[in-house]
Amino acid sequence: MPAAVVMRIPMYTNAAGVVPIVEALLGKGAALGTVFAFMMSVIALSLPEMIILRQVLTLRLIAVFIGVVASGILAVGFLFNLIF
Repeated sequence: MPAAVVMRIPMYTNAAGVVPIVEALLGKGAALGTVFAFMMSVIALSLPEMIILRQVLTLRLIAVFIGVVASGILAVGFLFNLIF
């Protein structure tokens, strides 16, 4: 699952554009929590969002933001994998 979140960062897509990717991952047997974490990181950890945040935040705050959001996404993904 951490690889799914990290792999997602350089990909640029929107929330609607990730649906076919998610469908393909689920069809290939990926765990629901992993796919859910991948889908959440599409919006939260995209490179264009980091560029926008750079206009109002320092690099240190952006690093904190990435760490907190990535940790939360991973926690939710692991929780979904345990439940489903």
